[in-house]
Amino acid sequence: MSNQKKVAVIMGSDSDFGVVKSAVKRLKDLGIPVEVHVMSAHRTPDRAAAFAAGAEKEGFGVIIAAAGKAAHLAGVLAAHTTLPVIGIPIKSSTLDGLDALLATVQMPSGIPVATVAIDGADNAAILAAQMLALSDEALAGKLREMKASMAAKVAEKDAALQAEVEAL
Repeated sequence: MSNQKKVAVIMGSDSDFGVVKSAVKRLKDLGIPVEVHVMSAHRTPDRAAAFAAGAEKEGFGVIIAAAGKAAHLAGVLAAHTTLPVIGIPIKSSTLDGLDALLATVQMPSGIPVATVAIDGADNAAILAAQMLALSDEALAGKLREMKASMAAKVAEKDAALQAEVEAL
């Protein structure tokens, strides 16, 4: 059995899965075990608290929490664990996700939540992987390869643009 830490992706509603799907895919592509669950800070607060309290014992290393509107999920989870929690504010209301962003990022002292952009699931997965890579050199290598690939793609696009400009 692997001792690699898992990442939990917790959504306040199943309607958030369209956004968090990219995080789940990114984690799987990096070879990180991931579990995905729906829990509500408001409708199932005891379940959310119990999950967070037992997450470290269950082998999780990071929790990603995605929620919209009054997005208290990440804070509730963070209040019940010492694991890092990454919040994804979901754009799901007439305020275009600003309400979720503020609810996720404005945490009281002692209950930190790392927060990515509104609907920023891919960055949440990468940040979770970077946290786990602090003690996992193989994962760190995969992240270095990913960054090198991104840089190579930008260089290719620049070369194509330079050729197009030269042809003018």
